[in-house]
Amino acid sequence: MLRLVIVFALWATPSLADLQKIGDKKAFLDTLEGRALNIGLFNLQINVMPNGAIEGSAVGWGITGNWDWKDGLFCREMDWSGYLVSYDCQLVESDGNKMRFTSDQGRGTSADFKLR
Repeated sequence: MLRLVIVFALWATPSLADLQKIGDKKAFLDTLEGRALNIGLFNLQINVMPNGAIEGSAVGWGITGNWDWKDGLFCREMDWSGYLVSYDCQLVESDGNKMRFTSDQGRGTSADFKLR
């Protein structure tokens, strides 16, 4: 049940003001350089590596995965300690301090992360 709560939190968080779409891989990597994606409530930290790897943890369980940039979208698949987080291409927006990922190519639910 806890896993479902965390997965829901990854996709349904409050809105951010003044977000700008990130439309290319270089801008995405420049925004993330030296920083991790965080949601403090779940002790969630995700590191998105330039080589296409994803590493992190949430509530003490490891997160691994892979990502790529396709047609202006962040496309990823992850495993959260045995729970598969399905492949999805997401719209990315940022204000420089926070980043929002919106599932289903920008038509689905969103997850807001602090950049630390």
